[in-house]
Amino acid sequence: MSNSTEPIQGSPPSEATPFEAPPGETPAKAALDRPVLFVSLSIVILLMLAAVVFPTQFSAVTTSVLNGLVSNFGWAFVLTASGFVVFALFLAFSKYGRIPLGKDGEKPEFSRVSWIAMMFSAGMGIGLMFYGVTEPISHYLTPPVEGIEPGSAEAAREAMNYTLFHWAIHPWAIYAVVGLALAYSGFRKGRGTGFSAAFSPLFRGRSIPKSMRAIDVFAIFATLFGSATSLGLGVLQINGGLTEVFGVGSSLPLQITLIAVLTVCFVISAVSGVSRGIKWLSNGNMILALALLFFLFVVGPTVFILELIPASAGNYLVSLPQMSSRTGAFGGHEWLAAWTIFYWAWWVSWTPFVGSFLAKISRGRTIREFVIGVVAVPSVISVLWFGVWGGSALNLQDNGVDIAAANAESQESAMFALLAEYPLASVTSILVVILVAIFFISGADASSIVLGSLSSFGAAVPRKWLTIMWGALTGGVAAVLLSVGSLGALQTLTIIAAAPFLLVMIGLCVALMMDLRKDPMILAARRTGARAARKVTQQAS
Repeated sequence: MSNSTEPIQGSPPSEATPFEAPPGETPAKAALDRPVLFVSLSIVILLMLAAVVFPTQFSAVTTSVLNGLVSNFGWAFVLTASGFVVFALFLAFSKYGRIPLGKDGEKPEFSRVSWIAMMFSAGMGIGLMFYGVTEPISHYLTPPVEGIEPGSAEAAREAMNYTLFHWAIHPWAIYAVVGLALAYSGFRKGRGTGFSAAFSPLFRGRSIPKSMRAIDVFAIFATLFGSATSLGLGVLQINGGLTEVFGVGSSLPLQITLIAVLTVCFVISAVSGVSRGIKWLSNGNMILALALLFFLFVVGPTVFILELIPASAGNYLVSLPQMSSRTGAFGGHEWLAAWTIFYWAWWVSWTPFVGSFLAKISRGRTIREFVIGVVAVPSVISVLWFGVWGGSALNLQDNGVDIAAANAESQESAMFALLAEYPLASVTSILVVILVAIFFISGADASSIVLGSLSSFGAAVPRKWLTIMWGALTGGVAAVLLSVGSLGALQTLTIIAAAPFLLVMIGLCVALMMDLRKDPMILAARRTGARAARKVTQQAS
């Protein structure tokens, strides 16, 4: 890409909602960012060839790089993740919190319920299905803190502590800072929702160098490979559920078929638009997930769950400062690398997609409403989710049902092993399969739209053929890498890419603050305050 300083010509939204074409622009006319598109496709093809032709070497290299990254720069992930939490909360509860992400008086497109459902489905819905049982039971038998006896009450407490730590406030704050920067730049300043455009304040009125579009290339790479990895993991869990219920067994042809079916579904949903396909799927999925959660709460150890949830939430909040600053300086480095640092890198690698999507569905909301909605609400849902699923798993394990053995044999099947201990196991297992499928579809269709937008100068509505192409490519990448056994290496590569993106996120925070300090609402308040001060001074004299 060129290093010249020609301006980036995006398609900034006007009075339209995030997924409607601004006046004069239709999806068919959305500008195509050819350099970003072609460079992104070239990188994808080269990495795919390396993974397919040299799978063993590819896996060995990515694993080695990740180990070195975690060993030497784990502290950076710990510090920055906690820094993003502080930054997000500061913006929400400071004078900047009342600034709208759009024009003054502009109303949000989606209801709060649909908004929360869509952000949750895109952000980590499928992850909660996969880790709802797996993570608490793993920490219970391999405590995150040294000196704690595995399987003890103290181990159970720390298991819930660290599970909530990995899934509640921190990951959503990581998503929030990126979503805020893109939403403010796109909808308040009218620059479009591309990553490179959000850095405009750093150049103080000068044109943004074309080289900055490398950030958009990186965002495409991370979004595509992250979605492909999620598709592969989701298919493995669906296969596990079908095996549990129908005894079909685990086979590559079945998994490829599942990938094809899911890909067709999420591409159709993406083309139909957010206000139809994505919103309907997310709303329906949230209802199904809450229904399943309530069922398990009723048939499971209800009293234990009622005791566990407030105790776990309280312990989590009390322990949050210590967990947020924990590094390997005093031991436990191996556990931290395998869990906390891995998670922080994984969430950072997902911010290009989730942050972009959060921005696109949040136009018209204030910064305070955005942060509370994005950080607090999903965190509460995570506490309830892990309280019920994790609490049920811990209770069964403590009462002689070896959920840990099922988890060790196949993490994809741990949730089904738990459901087998309760009534209507076949029905609830099928419901889990449906939930995993819809969670993925409602996330992948959003990623297809984001990919199209990133390769169209951040256009509000990318061309349909572009959305279809990215969706099909996501399915193709997942199928090929699952076939050659390189899905894990792809996940590792995506996480490795999170390290340089930390610098991008810090840059976005700086650029956002520069913008906010000059926001018309802040300047107006400053002028009003200055006039009031002068009046008081004159009266005093």
